[in-house]
Amino acid sequence: MGESRAVRERVLTVGVAVARSGRLASLGDPLQFALDRLAPKLAGRGPRGYSVRVVSRDTRSSARGAREAVEELVRQENAVIVVTLAGTEVLPAVADACEAAGVPCLSSAFPWQVYYYGRGADDDRPFDWTYHFCWGLDDIADVFADLWERVDGSGPHQPVGCLWNDGPQGRWSRHPERGFAPVARARGHRLVEPEPYREPATTLDAHINAFRDAGVDIVTSAATGRDLALFRAQTAEKGRRPRLITCSRWLAYPPSVTRSGELPPQAGVGTLAYWTRVHPYRSSIDGMTAAELAETYEQTTGRQALQPLGLAYALLEVASHALTTADDPTDRRSIAAALGRTRVHTMAGLLDWTRGPVPNIATVPLAGGQWQPGTRHDYELVIVTPGRVGGLPATGDLVTT
Repeated sequence: MGESRAVRERVLTVGVAVARSGRLASLGDPLQFALDRLAPKLAGRGPRGYSVRVVSRDTRSSARGAREAVEELVRQENAVIVVTLAGTEVLPAVADACEAAGVPCLSSAFPWQVYYYGRGADDDRPFDWTYHFCWGLDDIADVFADLWERVDGSGPHQPVGCLWNDGPQGRWSRHPERGFAPVARARGHRLVEPEPYREPATTLDAHINAFRDAGVDIVTSAATGRDLALFRAQTAEKGRRPRLITCSRWLAYPPSVTRSGELPPQAGVGTLAYWTRVHPYRSSIDGMTAAELAETYEQTTGRQALQPLGLAYALLEVASHALTTADDPTDRRSIAAALGRTRVHTMAGLLDWTRGPVPNIATVPLAGGQWQPGTRHDYELVIVTPGRVGGLPATGDLVTT
């Protein structure tokens, strides 16, 4: 058998499956920025005489495009590892395609229970090739409960209305063992759960009426920005307004005031804070801090820094670490084994695959944040509760209506 191209050319290829077109293109922006910034630095960090090149393919924001991107990266570019930052349909498609092709895959920005159990693994039968780092649904519940309990007058039995859809977000939130709901209940909160709505929603009257009847002043959700806007508009039409809304989906993106002057749907919403400029994180590749990365992104792009930027940077950091620590960096099985024993400080914090919670998974700690009017931008993510992020300062107080 002849030598592989990697051995022959002394080049190791990192493949990046990234949305550059379609509805997830904005999620692709931070990954593309990290790629552009780190690719030249990775070239000189190859193990044992190898250089590293980074090659990307557009997933086109679809499952089919994701599978085709992986196929091109593996067959045409000879990628020895693939990384991705994607959405509900695209990320599993990338990971499943890598699993089928026998190439290591590293991904993020997807609750780990949905990634792991939702793709068919279990505690005794993990994946062979695909690895992931993210927070869990249980972490979201704990962070949101921290926020709920800061609402004046709320107690442990304060009813919380659940605005959940009939898709993966809502289904896994309701899961009786591995979802959001059992952790929230264990914190003493009473959940009001109407039948899930079909996404995209055309009306949310049933939820609004159920919340009114139960005396709900706090609402939690995993809705899209569009459906969240619909809920807020219809609630206002009925003369009601929750004192606090928490939402875990699409809230990574900074809201901005519309041309008509209307408030964006995310305004005042409590959400996850997994990476901001005040997080005490530093890159293992170039030593850049979170504050420096956020500033560089804004000066370079003219746009507000996004939370996924920290995850995107970490994807390439972990890929580099796996290549340099693999027993044989040209062998995909060896690289997968290196991912499984990785423990490294990154721009997304300490990522440790040796601790679990299940094989192939490393967790990202969460803090509680809220989108509030800012000084540098229309809205900024204020850290209200530090959660499990050690050394993270609170930068503001919770604001309720």
